[in-house]
Amino acid sequence: MSASGAATVTSSARAEKLEQLARLCRNGREGPPPRVEPSGSVNLDAVLPGGGWQSGTIVELMPMSDGIGELRLLMPALAKITHSERHVAMIAPPYIPFAPALLRHGLRLEHFWIIRAQSAADILWSAEQTLRCKSFGAVLAWPSAIRDREVRRLQLAAEAGNSIGFVYRSPNAARESSPAAVRLRLQADAVGQLNIDIVKCRGARAGMSVGIAPELATASAE
Repeated sequence: MSASGAATVTSSARAEKLEQLARLCRNGREGPPPRVEPSGSVNLDAVLPGGGWQSGTIVELMPMSDGIGELRLLMPALAKITHSERHVAMIAPPYIPFAPALLRHGLRLEHFWIIRAQSAADILWSAEQTLRCKSFGAVLAWPSAIRDREVRRLQLAAEAGNSIGFVYRSPNAARESSPAAVRLRLQADAVGQLNIDIVKCRGARAGMSVGIAPELATASAE
């Protein structure tokens, strides 16, 4: 083989190797495809990106008051996650959930964790670590305070763990911008229906409202 022929083979092999490395880098960045967990409400799934709660994202929930269904809203998805052998974590919830009620909604309690973090820093650190852990499919957190850069850190952790992060915030937070992919304001009407205002929804239209009847949410979780 001539020297020029050898040079051609070497250049071709080098180009092939560089392309292989580029594919590996792209695959590493992309990670596993996102999971989508149906919310249990056809109307809500119709406006959520991907048709449900999408893994690798942070969802901000802003209830106007406590006890209006802000936890019940997630029960169908949480039950499904615990039955897929992945864990669900609640970090610093304002009230400890009633175990028999969780069972009625179909959750497997052996895959359900409550982390009683105290300070804002501990709450955010716990949320980031559990979101990053691939054994957890969803993490619910109630931080006393959170900034944009901290939401971004949680977003990166959710992407790394292919998990869903639900962050409960004050309704006043709806007036501020946030890098979260989905932001929902929650309020109940006189008959107990949960009304959801789509404040922000990446990949879908914001400014819409969706109503979920209490019996629908309960039936979907069973």
